[in-house]
Amino acid sequence: MKITLPVAASKLREAKKILVTAHVNPDGDAIGSTLALMQVLREMGKTAQVYIDDKLPKNFSVMPFAEEIRRPREDEKFDADLLVVLDTSPDRIGNVRNLTEAPLLNIDHHVTNKNEDIDLYIEPGAAATCEIIFRLCKEMNAAIDKNIAVCLYTGIATDTGFFKYSNTKPATLRTVADLVELGVEPNLISEQMEKRTFLDLKIVSAALQTTKLYYGGKVVGMFIGENLMRKGETTEGLIDLIRVLEDVDVAFLLTCKEKNVCRVSMRSKAVNVSEIAKRLGGGGHVRAAGCTIYGTFDEAKNLLVRTIGGAMVEMGYLCASDFENRAEISIADFELPEND
Repeated sequence: MKITLPVAASKLREAKKILVTAHVNPDGDAIGSTLALMQVLREMGKTAQVYIDDKLPKNFSVMPFAEEIRRPREDEKFDADLLVVLDTSPDRIGNVRNLTEAPLLNIDHHVTNKNEDIDLYIEPGAAATCEIIFRLCKEMNAAIDKNIAVCLYTGIATDTGFFKYSNTKPATLRTVADLVELGVEPNLISEQMEKRTFLDLKIVSAALQTTKLYYGGKVVGMFIGENLMRKGETTEGLIDLIRVLEDVDVAFLLTCKEKNVCRVSMRSKAVNVSEIAKRLGGGGHVRAAGCTIYGTFDEAKNLLVRTIGGAMVEMGYLCASDFENRAEISIADFELPEND
């Protein structure tokens, strides 16, 4: 059942022990929103704890209180009277759901979240869930200190591509201006998010060599298998290296963190990739979406490429003949031009 922001605030005020979580394969918005809300709730005198059923990307570990995020253990339980799910629908929180049977409060900004059997506050116009948490703090008259502001800013900045994406709206910029006034230093956060080790640079080089074009160059993909994933710390920012290619509309990154579990991130310039992700059990935004595909890496790759192409035909971005002739063009097929 869809609820208003004041109702969501009321449910948080009434609860005493609150478990906060977000989706597996967490990004900056998932981590930032959960950490910010945890701190706000603790300041209100409540017991609050963040659980996320996945490993945190190293770059985000510098967020205040990130070291307190727990990953659920087998048969572990958490005595809560409210489970708050942020930045996703409850079907993407993994084993966190097994920690408690407490009622759910879902707060999200993804248009594909259609849950009607739980309390859901959804604001598709928000650039990030962190933007909603900022407004929620105002609704609850909760103080926002620098630590909370850093978490919120990081989530908004990363979900907007540091304000390059089309989801950056006037309200978004007004929110981050308020956060900067609270002590956030944008340059330090961007430097941290861009930080890479020398090994990471080698991973980027190897990942770029896997890049392939499909459907006459309208789709580009990058593939990071299990062996390569084990060597690197993070895939953050990799999809941005290929989404900018001219003539490309849909860019995707396919990764494999563990056997038969493949993660997909998609970006687009015009195609509604949230609809593509939904066909594969995921969701997201019109221009940025993702999903998890269970199966071998090759199976996931073939399914993903077919699904993207089929959806683009239905949406009118690809003709049927291009779909039938989905030649795979590797980056190795291109040669650098000779010097004059």
